[in-house]
Amino acid sequence: MSQTTRLRPEEPVRLERDRLAALYASVGEVQAEEIICRAMEELAMRLALMERAYAACEMQALAKGARGLVAIAEQVGMTCLAKVAGDVAICADERDSPALAATLSRLMRISDRSLTAVWDTADLSG
Repeated sequence: MSQTTRLRPEEPVRLERDRLAALYASVGEVQAEEIICRAMEELAMRLALMERAYAACEMQALAKGARGLVAIAEQVGMTCLAKVAGDVAICADERDSPALAATLSRLMRISDRSLTAVWDTADLSG
């Protein structure tokens, strides 16, 4: 009798709440929320572009998208997402297919939770 185990990897999402609080303090509530909204839109767009680049085996475009994702994620305190995006860029640059598949899957898994966590935390102004 063969048994199949389905793995459901889950890890905590880490946010630098201090970075979000500093953003609110430096530019005010309205502008901080605009910055966060633009960052979330840009993150979603880059993730979609990265998925398409991966499907088309365009490793240079994938690595470039991942490095851009790092910068945006760091701006809004998404440290876990930034770290994994950096790992994706390294794997794409090195053309390490198995590692790239695993890290890109990890990036996609944590992206939704990271985006939700930022919105849940973003109400730091009041």
